[in-house]
Amino acid sequence: MKTRTFAALTAMALAMALAACGQQSQQAADKAKDSAATAAKDAAAAATSAAKDASNAAADAAKSAADATKDAANQAADATKDAANKASDAAKDAAASAADASKDAAAKASDAAMKANEAAKDAAKK
Repeated sequence: MKTRTFAALTAMALAMALAACGQQSQQAADKAKDSAATAAKDAAAAATSAAKDASNAAADAAKSAADATKDAANQAADATKDAANKASDAAKDAAASAADASKDAAAKASDAAMKANEAAKDAAKK
């Protein structure tokens, strides 16, 4: 009878050990499931944050590019205005110089014509 009792006790101990292992396995699986869910949530949050940061960086870069383009356009417009003003001033100066030269030439031609006229009168008297 001792063998039967020992066998029964051994079987009961083995059954209890297996039941405990089963419960621990279930608990471990539940913990793993919870950990996986938490990791997935954390990964999703990190991906969302990274996407938001990338979007903000792209928006900042676009704004900077727009500002640089605007500045370049303003500088080009200013340079064009300056060049047009300088060209206008140069044309005015050239026209004034040409007018002065024409006046001088006309005055010299008038003087030469008067001298020629006087010379002709003197020649006619002699």
